[in-house]
Amino acid sequence: MSVQKQDKKKIMGDFAQKKGDTGSPAVQVALLTARIENLKNHLESHKKDNHSRRWIMIMVAKRRKMLSYLKRTDAQTYAEVVEKLSIRK
Repeated sequence: MSVQKQDKKKIMGDFAQKKGDTGSPAVQVALLTARIENLKNHLESHKKDNHSRRWIMIMVAKRRKMLSYLKRTDAQTYAEVVEKLSIRK
């Protein structure tokens, strides 16, 4: 259920601010989004898996906090991340 190593490297490359950037809020939000999407697919076929449902809620809350931090500190990067991931309407 986790994101594969190749996928992580691609995501980090797409959202990194500079070479070797693995911890910026944009990268963290993108990785969390990939994990959330992966869990959503899992929950479609395993409807009674409440343990995974709990973790998806925790990850969504964490992503929301990171996005609010990113919006507060760097509005331009926030807009780019939201558009690339298409997570806000």
